[in-house]
Amino acid sequence: MKASQRTAHLRLTEPLRISRSTMAAREAVWLTVEHEGQHGHGEAVTSVYYGLDTETLTRLLHVETRWLARFAAPESALAALRDGERHDAPPAVVAAVESALLDLVGKRAGAPVHALLGAPAAPAARTARTIGLVPAGRAGAQAARLARDGFRVLKVKAGARDPAEDVERVRAVRAAAPRARLLLDPNGAWDADTARRLLPRFAELGVEAVEQPLEPGDPEALARLAERSPLPVIADEDAVGVEDARRLAGRVQGINVKLAKCGGVHAALRIAELIEGSGTELMLGCLTASTLGIAPAVHLADRARWADLDGHLLLADDPWTGIGGHDGTVRASREPGLGVRPRTRHTEGAAA
Repeated sequence: MKASQRTAHLRLTEPLRISRSTMAAREAVWLTVEHEGQHGHGEAVTSVYYGLDTETLTRLLHVETRWLARFAAPESALAALRDGERHDAPPAVVAAVESALLDLVGKRAGAPVHALLGAPAAPAARTARTIGLVPAGRAGAQAARLARDGFRVLKVKAGARDPAEDVERVRAVRAAAPRARLLLDPNGAWDADTARRLLPRFAELGVEAVEQPLEPGDPEALARLAERSPLPVIADEDAVGVEDARRLAGRVQGINVKLAKCGGVHAALRIAELIEGSGTELMLGCLTASTLGIAPAVHLADRARWADLDGHLLLADDPWTGIGGHDGTVRASREPGLGVRPRTRHTEGAAA
């Protein structure tokens, strides 16, 4: 079994501003695993927050290439990964390796990834669409356009220096898309007093839930806020892996599981199983990535109350296709493996 990698530049249609940063582009590293003439693909994207630049990802995936060469077939490598052999690698790297193996194993079995995971039908979910920290008028115009395109869930970023701007942004979005479900995401920008003061105002505006309102690092404080919050509180930065989920299960209303954050599909399934019946519900999130990077989570979308799988929709030129989403709904392919393919102009070095 052989593996190779290449890098790609993912440019956003417009810069995305959140409370801690503004992003206009990021790099992706694509891992391709080949066995007996078939190929499986996975993607890891750079992240300043998680300390992963292109050089680091390339180096770490090269280590995984040597590890993969030990196995006679992708099925045995996938089993070893599932059993925790790569716990020393960062979660984003593990997720990319697992994606490539799932894609290849599915193609060899003639089955889509969701079938490998036990889902009887191809999952489909209405995805949230993100509106960044932009002026209220612009946010309203974006919300109206997205609602016309079919989006029924809008996620509004918050955490401006002046909280009044956040309130006005949400008010403008609500007026422009009165039937949309609204999620709020300050990305940990508030302290507890600010959150307690602001959340009732957002509840009055019909916001459905708030992601990580408090600065990460104190999950006990997040749990205390969730206990009395007028809005469901979804842990994100404070819920990285299985042990974080165990600590917060039943104490917050939701956990945002990102495959690049927790370590891939099987880690996400362990978290889903752990929180089931606890009163904490699953949200599936993502980093800004191509269709290739988002696809594995789409194959899990039927397990989540909230889906925030719009990372590929923020790109000016998505190099891959296969999960849709431009009408507000992402859909897992019924084709073998992940069911994604490189667009024609991006086919060089990315065999299907």
